[in-house]
Amino acid sequence: MSHTPAFLTCSSLSFAWPDGTGVFDDLRLTAGPGRTGLIGLNGSGKSTLLRLLAGELTPSAGTVRASGDIGYLPQTVVLDTGLRVDQALGVAAARAGLLAIEAGDTGEEHFAAVGDDWDVEERARATLDQLGLGHVGLDRAVGELSGGECVLLRLAALLLARPAVLLLDEPTNDLDLVARERLYAAVDSWSGVMVVVSHDRALLERVDRIADLRDGEVRWYGGNHSAYEEALAREQEAAERTVRAAEADVRRQKRELADAHVKLARRVRYGQKMYDTKREPRAVMKARKRAAQVSAGKHRIMHAGKLAEARERLDEAVEAVRDDDEIRIELPRTVVPADRTVLTLRGLRLPYGAPTGVTLGRADGGLDVHGPERISLTGRNGSGKTTLLRTIAGELRPASGEVRVHVPLRFLPQRLDILDDSLSVVENVARLAPGAANNTIRARLARFLFRGASADRPAGTLSGGERFRASLAALLLAEPAPQLLLLDEPTNNLDLASVRRLTEALEAYEGALIVASHDVPFLDSIGVTRRLTL
Repeated sequence: MSHTPAFLTCSSLSFAWPDGTGVFDDLRLTAGPGRTGLIGLNGSGKSTLLRLLAGELTPSAGTVRASGDIGYLPQTVVLDTGLRVDQALGVAAARAGLLAIEAGDTGEEHFAAVGDDWDVEERARATLDQLGLGHVGLDRAVGELSGGECVLLRLAALLLARPAVLLLDEPTNDLDLVARERLYAAVDSWSGVMVVVSHDRALLERVDRIADLRDGEVRWYGGNHSAYEEALAREQEAAERTVRAAEADVRRQKRELADAHVKLARRVRYGQKMYDTKREPRAVMKARKRAAQVSAGKHRIMHAGKLAEARERLDEAVEAVRDDDEIRIELPRTVVPADRTVLTLRGLRLPYGAPTGVTLGRADGGLDVHGPERISLTGRNGSGKTTLLRTIAGELRPASGEVRVHVPLRFLPQRLDILDDSLSVVENVARLAPGAANNTIRARLARFLFRGASADRPAGTLSGGERFRASLAALLLAEPAPQLLLLDEPTNNLDLASVRRLTEALEAYEGALIVASHDVPFLDSIGVTRRLTL
């Protein structure tokens, strides 16, 4: 019996936001079995495309078809904290029916609830264990889980549902290193259609093909991300050679046009001289003059046309070379002397949800930060990294102990909730820098790629990467400028080019820095001077 392979396809897909901002026009995409890595610059529409494919958004034109059910893991996972784990997994009804039957209740409704899923509890526990959640009981409340555990729980629910197509949007964002390895293993074993949006290099090395979303179109590259980069480098090298050749052609056509003008000017002078000396009959000279003018006109038109064609070829060649905009972050030059105390923690016990045994460099829960130190916070999901940062930032009160911050501080949270969604990007920055002129704010926002009308967009309409840029701009353009920066998973929503720029900016930063991150290459690149593991 033939088996139809799994597929996902969209045809002539168009979509615009309610304010008229266009995203896609006649987009076409087909993904077959295997793992597809969907990449592109922040704001190119990757998350929007996944939402269209998942049915969360309705296209203005075009269709989406799949060979079966579609499972979707959004970039930000929000689960009802009042649910039990088995409810979040979607197995509560089957589990309850099974327990009732085992207790002797043979009601028809219980058999209907179980269906063919007699091993539902074993499958649920096996899936949780596969993702490193073996310690999470099915009767436990979702509200007791960390953000990373909630991501894995939502993924477990999708794996249990066995969809034909699985869409993952930045799935490793909230995961620690151990959890990431679990997710990588689940991705490796997936046999259906998978489309994954990610900036995680380790995850993109596991895909079978790359779909590069650019200017509303998808270009396909076979192989993983390394193969894509090699192919792109070859393309760019060829494109730059074409540009150089086109530039040389334009210069040659300019010279030939100039030479043609010189030759024509000589002919005109010669003709005038012949006319002045009247060496030939007047009628002959007039006819010769008309013929020369026609010939000169054709000559000029020919060379001007060749120059225009050469310039057009140059424009096309230049367009083929990628010159992607990247954020240009200039952090305030806030020098912190090496002997200045920036932060003091004494006898600290973190508030709710954090382990009571957290030590911060000293057994008594103390920590001293001096000068322009760069401290990384690492640890498993749920170990208290975010809680510690929020406590230092003054958002949470410690269960006991003392927190003293001695310099201006700014905190960029993982959830990027510092923006007022009803306000524009410009208005959000103005809230934190009330003394700055509107033109000054706009000039600085341009460095974060918010230019012209894009700076007036409501924060609620921004993509994940755009929201990060706007949040970072609001913090760094705030008054007073920060001498202590707290960053919670800052690379989560950034494309690879922006991670590079953020790294360059933090390398130049002269204040103190505390960063919670699972992105080891990023931590290595910013010159961490002290590592704390919770």
